[in-house]
Amino acid sequence: MTSALILIDLMPRIIDMPLAPHSGAEVLGRCRELATSFRANGRPVVQVRVERPNVAEQPPGSDFAEGLVRDGDIVVVKRTIGAFYGTGLDEQLRKRDVDTVVLAGLVTTMGVESTARAAADHGYEVEFVTDAMSGLAADEHAFAVERTFPRFGEVRSTADYR
Repeated sequence: MTSALILIDLMPRIIDMPLAPHSGAEVLGRCRELATSFRANGRPVVQVRVERPNVAEQPPGSDFAEGLVRDGDIVVVKRTIGAFYGTGLDEQLRKRDVDTVVLAGLVTTMGVESTARAAADHGYEVEFVTDAMSGLAADEHAFAVERTFPRFGEVRSTADYR
């Protein structure tokens, strides 16, 4: 039984967007802290980024934030909102006996929520690190954290993983 940290869309072009209630830089810092903790405890870290389908070249800032990905991390490139569809993520997690996914990243009501719903559909326990994610609007983030996420799993903070 293992938990894996899944970090969603920590890419400069998304980190630099106007986000609320936490800035992209704040979310990135907390996600780095979480990743360090998971690696130190021998638990998998999954780095997810999105590529726009059917375009010749991705927009500037479409790679991972500098220094985020480390040797041993699982890297997933998605072409949809969630991290499971067509990426092999489920197989990567099953191979490592993961039964719980811990979600953080950007943005709350898009990539994070979509990945959470698919994780639940795949039978994983789900935990949300709500101070290590942010939305396009503070009220959208708050609604997801207060109303939607508790229906799918445990709502936590970065401090819970120190």
